[in-house]
Amino acid sequence: MSSLAALANVLVALAVVALVVTRQMKARLIETGGRFWLVPLVLAVVALRDPALIDRDHRVAAVAVLAGSLLTVLAMGCVWGWTVRLWQEADGTVWAKGTRATVAAWVGMIVLRIGWYALGGALHVHQSTAVLLLSLGVLLLVRGAVLKLRVAQTFDRPAVL
Repeated sequence: MSSLAALANVLVALAVVALVVTRQMKARLIETGGRFWLVPLVLAVVALRDPALIDRDHRVAAVAVLAGSLLTVLAMGCVWGWTVRLWQEADGTVWAKGTRATVAAWVGMIVLRIGWYALGGALHVHQSTAVLLLSLGVLLLVRGAVLKLRVAQTFDRPAVL
């Protein structure tokens, strides 16, 4: 991957994180039929098209680091989805807003991601920015699914995924 493409991936990831964190800390309407999976799908497709996703020189270690990282992101996406405060207005609309725990979850996710990156570096695994995009896509997908399921369970609504 060229350095320009790598920079573009990092900028896309930073823009998505900034957008998501900013939106999370403001009260916002939860759309029951929304396509929460669209942005994560685009991020995953971009990441999976990158041939440098798996370091060819250290395949086993690269797959192990990627798998561990993605499992961690799955867990953190669940945690993040549970830190958001949900409430229902008198008109039946459901709203969500991030809490201090949401901020702590973000900090924890960033620390864990740095840890996985450091482990990969210690194992001499080259980690492309595609790993970051894939992780972010999985994180957003899991968080969105957890929120949809929480809304369905808490407010007796259909869980439209």
